[in-house]
Amino acid sequence: MFPAASLLAFSLLATVYGQQVGTLTAENHPRLTVQQCTGKNNCQTQQHSVVLDSNWRWLHSTSGSNNCYTGNTWDASLCPDATTCANNCAMDGADYAGTYGITTNGNALTLKFVQQGQYSKNIGSRVYLMDANDKEYELFNLKNQEFTFDVDMSNLPCGLNGALYFVEMDADGGSSRFPTNKAGAKYGTGYCDTQCPQDIKFINGQANIEGWAGSPSDPNAGSGNFGTCCNEMDIWEANKNGAAFTPHVCSVSSQTRCSGTECGDGDERYDGLCDKDGCDFNSFRMGDQTFLGPGKTVDTNQKFTVVTQFLTNNNQTSGTLSEIRRLYVQNGKVIANSKTNIPGLGAFDSITDSFCNAQKQVFGDTNTFEKLGGLSTMGSAFQRGMALVMSIWDDHAAGMLWLDADYPTDAPATNPGVSRGPCSATSGDPTTIENSEASSSVTFSNIKVGPIGSTF
Repeated sequence: MFPAASLLAFSLLATVYGQQVGTLTAENHPRLTVQQCTGKNNCQTQQHSVVLDSNWRWLHSTSGSNNCYTGNTWDASLCPDATTCANNCAMDGADYAGTYGITTNGNALTLKFVQQGQYSKNIGSRVYLMDANDKEYELFNLKNQEFTFDVDMSNLPCGLNGALYFVEMDADGGSSRFPTNKAGAKYGTGYCDTQCPQDIKFINGQANIEGWAGSPSDPNAGSGNFGTCCNEMDIWEANKNGAAFTPHVCSVSSQTRCSGTECGDGDERYDGLCDKDGCDFNSFRMGDQTFLGPGKTVDTNQKFTVVTQFLTNNNQTSGTLSEIRRLYVQNGKVIANSKTNIPGLGAFDSITDSFCNAQKQVFGDTNTFEKLGGLSTMGSAFQRGMALVMSIWDDHAAGMLWLDADYPTDAPATNPGVSRGPCSATSGDPTTIENSEASSSVTFSNIKVGPIGSTF
């Protein structure tokens, strides 16, 4: 994802990674079916489930129900230091539908933007696909494979992001590497991405208390001295007015805690462990403003299928990732991806290292993607295994303008690469849309994975 993680939770819903397991609410993962394909018209249905990220769960004392974290402040008595906090605090189970607006129905997952629960107002959510045994995250290697899903984002306006992506998390949520993490994958621990988010409250089994400061724009968020980094493949970041798919890579393999310059915060964005910008293909940004949106070639007023193919240099899973292709299917019609239409940039319709280098040069962007190994590094991450993430969120850092509007805001919209979508400069203001667009939602369904050409 482009900006720092900006996911929200009400004061009772706190980010956790490495504390005890609470027993006040039972944890039952919503079931979700996924299809594994071996050839054309040969797909088998598998039973899986999704688990809510620990970021949204209630964090309370192990001896009762006192909050360990309220608003954007840690309880000093329960959490005087990082290790004591991990011992004193328990993360509880979730009421997925009632509190978080997360529901499943067969092969479909729906995420509601704002859910008013009995005791709290929840904003956004993030879930991970569990394996068939419901014990660890399902890990994917998509080299020489394709990944396909249906999406309905007709109820997802400007300023919101219904995201489906992969990150290189530990299958067990980090519990084996960090023994003070007693909750593990069952409770959604261990998140990381290329933004190296510092708003994660427990990293490597310890509370991220050191240097913790509340967010000036979000009363329920803050950040500490540490972040959590890993490789990330954004298959789909979108709302009905804009969409992008983007590989991001890091100089580290597996989930890694960062501090200082390593996190790439602020002016040190291009000095950290990870490529925060990534190499994005956004049809609008690439010069075709008629391709995807309401009533356009890919009509976002209706459900459609997204196909992403990961080609290797030898057409084998053992090969080096060399190209990421995109196709769409809607109303029985296969739709080829749009082509770039930018002066000085060739007619590309997929992500290759050549496309990324040309795009960065024409747009005048820093090419950290190439510096950190490009598609080869992305392929190596898949070889090790990456977890599937699905989320809905708004953006306190940049109003989602990097996805669906003109960004950066201080550059002329006529400059190549600045205009990324048709939304206005104020469309993603969180204070506004958390009220006016509270009923928004996204539905992901019909997930399939298999060899090239087998899933659609």
